Amino acid sequence: MKNLHITGYCFILLLLLPTILLGQRNNIWCFGDSAGIDFNSGFPITITTSLDTRGSCVSIADLNGGLLFYAETRATMAGNTGLIFNSNNVLMQNGDSILGQGWYHELVTFPDPISDSSFYVFSIGVTASSLPGLFYSKLSFTGNYPLGEVVIKNSQLLNMRMVDCLTTIKHGNGRDWWVIARPSPVQQPTYNNIWYTYKITPTGIMQMPIQNSGVLNGTNLGNIGVSPDGSKICFTNLGGLIEIYDFDRCDGLVTNPVTVEPQLSVGPYPYYWSSEFSPSGRYLYVTSSTVNSILWQFDTWAPNITATKTLIWQMTFPPATIGALKRGPDNKIYLSCAWSDSTGIFNYPYPPTAYYTENMNLSVINSPDSAGLACDFQPWSFYLGGKRTYWGLPNNPDYDLGPLVGSPCDTLVGINEPTRTNTNASIHIYYAPDWQTAFINADNLKGTTYRLSVYDLMGKEVFSESGKITPPYYTKNLNCTGWAKGMYVVRLESDSYRTDSYRTEKEKLTKKFVIE
Repeated sequence: MKNLHITGYCFILLLLLPTILLGQRNNIWCFGDSAGIDFNSGFPITITTSLDTRGSCVSIADLNGGLLFYAETRATMAGNTGLIFNSNNVLMQNGDSILGQGWYHELVTFPDPISDSSFYVFSIGVTASSLPGLFYSKLSFTGNYPLGEVVIKNSQLLNMRMVDCLTTIKHGNGRDWWVIARPSPVQQPTYNNIWYTYKITPTGIMQMPIQNSGVLNGTNLGNIGVSPDGSKICFTNLGGLIEIYDFDRCDGLVTNPVTVEPQLSVGPYPYYWSSEFSPSGRYLYVTSSTVNSILWQFDTWAPNITATKTLIWQMTFPPATIGALKRGPDNKIYLSCAWSDSTGIFNYPYPPTAYYTENMNLSVINSPDSAGLACDFQPWSFYLGGKRTYWGLPNNPDYDLGPLVGSPCDTLVGINEPTRTNTNASIHIYYAPDWQTAFINADNLKGTTYRLSVYDLMGKEVFSESGKITPPYYTKNLNCTGWAKGMYVVRLESDSYRTDSYRTEKEKLTKKFVIE
């Protein structure tokens, strides 16, 4: 009987082993001021990172739980920027100047469905009129840079200010991805209920039809919480709106809005900051940051969700203001707060002496699927090993969410899917006035050497450069400081390549950009 018991136990472990091995990508968190958590051992262990961000950050591990890279946007006196770091905590090759403004949900990252060695990083511009829109960059872990290099940088998809709520959800086929973004009401003449969705497949990025769903949003700082199975999302904003939607992982539709609390037309506003679902998806936790920092719980399975609003915890400012909620791989929910002095001045960056209980620890909801105070919320209970946190926690999706079993899209179709819809080389340029930089990206190149030339409208060459590339990508941050206003022509030429036994071709790409 004893041997039979051991055999059965080992059989259960074997059944669980694939899940254990394949569910590792979210096991490393990087955030705040050099803070990080490693969940690989089954319980959280602190690590050290190179971050310095008050909010927006993402991180991703490989299938064995080893850190691949992480990224941040930071707001500094010298300007706003985003950075991507490799697993050695060093700036990745070409990983500087990722567009972003140091807000809180400006970044998402996920694997490229076509390859285990390439990844997307999407970012947004929220308020600055000179850095508007939705952008993507692409990372490669092949060739000369096993620690990763940015091969496409800041390629623009939308040219408008965005709401600070960028989100991504795994497609129902378990391979592709949805990216969800919302335009800022600052961009529109009135409030709007617009949703942009992009489908990322092995053939590239596809914008889906624009959707109008839910009540009108009136603020540019929001948050989207995603249920563990990806079927529900919750949008909150500073004006008091809490709205839950159905999300269809097969077609990307945002439908059936349920308003838990309405957006207020006049203050005082509750400043709903962040939301997170419990592991079962039943309970929704929401943070509110006003004079008091408050943690609320709602029962989303109740007929009247609004009536279930329960106060879990509150704290009067100072010494801290409440921030992001994040469900961990251990099924606990973690909460971050930023320390402030009585004037509210010292938030970011912290003074070198500002080490306090409130910013050296995370708070933890230990039993988030329990009602009310039984959820066992413990403030300042997870020590960060001497590192500090602000408001943000990693804006990571569930990287390992599986197919939507039983749905029309739970299997991958098209075994012979083309790897690209367009095999012709192309070039894209985005000029960022704040940085006086033109971001040049080319794709589908076949040559291995290049020459880049830039001409003004009089035909004078104002810049030239040549060198080697690793096809199919070319990317360049062109510093235009001191250049005169006007239009410029960019020409990228790559060397000859053979298309068949008799013919060779030379790639020549041309694009214009304007300095205003």
